[in-house]
Amino acid sequence: MHPHINKLLKCIDLEEKEQANRYQLDQSHTLKQLKAEGLALHPIIVTRRTFGYADYPEISFKLSFPPEANMFRDGAAIECFISGEEPVKGVLLNLDGKNGEFRLFAPDFPDWIEDNGVGIKLAPDTRTTSIMKKVLQGLENNKPPYGLFEQLHTTSTQPTSIVQTQTNNIQFRNIKLNESQQQAIVNIIANDQLCIVHGPPGTGKTTTLIEAIVQLVQQGEKVLVSAPSNTAVDHLAKGLLQQGINLLRVGNTSKVDELIYKHTPEGKLNNSSALKEIKQLKIRAEEFRKMALKYKRSFGKSEREQRSLLFKEVKNIRTEIKKLQHYNEEKLFAEAQVIAGTPIGLYDADLKQSFHTLVIDEAGQCIEPLAWCIFPMAEKIVLAGDHWQLPPTVLSNEAAVLGFNRSILEVAIEKTTTVSLLNIQYRMRKAIAGFSSSYFYKDLLHTAEHLQNTGVHLTFIDTAGSGYNETHGPDGVSLQNEGELNIVRQLLEQEQLDPIHTAFISPYSGQVTKAKEQLPTGLRISTIDSFQGQEKENIVVSLVRSNEDGDIGFLKDYRRMNVAMTRAKEQLFVIGDSATVGADPFYNKFLSYVEEHGTYRTVWEFEIQI
Repeated sequence: MHPHINKLLKCIDLEEKEQANRYQLDQSHTLKQLKAEGLALHPIIVTRRTFGYADYPEISFKLSFPPEANMFRDGAAIECFISGEEPVKGVLLNLDGKNGEFRLFAPDFPDWIEDNGVGIKLAPDTRTTSIMKKVLQGLENNKPPYGLFEQLHTTSTQPTSIVQTQTNNIQFRNIKLNESQQQAIVNIIANDQLCIVHGPPGTGKTTTLIEAIVQLVQQGEKVLVSAPSNTAVDHLAKGLLQQGINLLRVGNTSKVDELIYKHTPEGKLNNSSALKEIKQLKIRAEEFRKMALKYKRSFGKSEREQRSLLFKEVKNIRTEIKKLQHYNEEKLFAEAQVIAGTPIGLYDADLKQSFHTLVIDEAGQCIEPLAWCIFPMAEKIVLAGDHWQLPPTVLSNEAAVLGFNRSILEVAIEKTTTVSLLNIQYRMRKAIAGFSSSYFYKDLLHTAEHLQNTGVHLTFIDTAGSGYNETHGPDGVSLQNEGELNIVRQLLEQEQLDPIHTAFISPYSGQVTKAKEQLPTGLRISTIDSFQGQEKENIVVSLVRSNEDGDIGFLKDYRRMNVAMTRAKEQLFVIGDSATVGADPFYNKFLSYVEEHGTYRTVWEFEIQI
């Protein structure tokens, strides 16, 4: 077996073990610790119970607190638990602020689901890891994709180039596209194996991909669209539907807006003749379920056996429903011009036909084995994203050292000859974008004309010498800096920043937790990782690190700071200790940039009130 396949398989094993260890709820991993680390949500308040697609129990819930839950992504494996009872496995469907929804892999709701003290916690995603292992183990026998695998893992590095194909023979539907966007679309159309669209923040990557997919469909191609998160898939799907594309959205569709729901298998089946038969099966399942529920927690052997038989019948009916839905979905797959879903969603759809082109958006967040789950489904592949933003989340440090957190985009960009850089950003003022353009994008990222500077848009507030030192939070793990929060409160007042148009972000969840206690309501407060892909008029960044050793921890991942510095549209304020961070070459260059293109202020300009 190819040595890199062996390495990926080893990484998956390491990640599985780390997940099992990290998510465990026992004497050494208390509920309080799991909550502090953002791995558990407890308690939850159940607001609605329904039986969803394929008759699985689905629970809507709310939280009485704003969670810092960037690990709770759509599709995450979870367990629903209460003290003294066996937990029930499931999947998180969505989490938006204080409200969320999850599906349980069980014949019915547990008796205790609405009791006090119910929570959900992350669980090892053994299903996804088993799929990735299976795909990797069979990759060498799958000739076209294995040829690409070998190409991406040769020792030589391919120089990237822009294929300058003529654009004048293409009739672009979107007349507002700039030259780099048009060129990227031309390269996608001319692609014969693998091409990359490199889209830095605010450069209109989604707009470009939508136009390219529309062009491919007009040429008679069937296209697959994917992204690591359901949110990213839905964002692209909405744009394609607005262009009149016949799109089918597969996978987790329990809570999509009405526009997309109509284009899911569930939504389309609602208007089909199969719906009547499925409803009848569900009625039968519900009858058996009600009979089973007559037996409560305390009952004898014969009642237990009867209940087991009834639940077994419910399971058989669910299997029948799935078969019926699968039969009808095959017709929908054949009719669709574009099929969209996450990699696991597309894999689970068990698509029989071959597709011309696969487009993976946010490919910088997609671990490599996940990509190989869907690469074999299409003849040509387009990867879109920005490898200079945050990489995929990997829990195992040992796996990360082996390169498991290298995204498929990061792997491919070194070996792919055709890379299209979208080179005009439409989000932020020139002064805000300038440092990232220089450091990460070789000064190739330009700012749209209407976003030229009109005053001071970039400020660094230096806490050096103030005694505003970092401290460990109550969990003893994540870091806080109360002095920096003191500055934030005064800054909001002095600059008269509207909380609705302002966000506070920090690399450390401990600082975010403290900020939620102290800063005004209405202000968006988040870790940098959770805020990737979002924007606000004004952004305040708290770096937190302040110590005599010059230790800056994971601020050393400069991609995290690239995300932080490219969220603001009008005003970016960065608060930090230059004595701690300034010894690092990256932050030293940033401080020099601020002195030249922004305003450099000290803590002493603020009234110190701790």
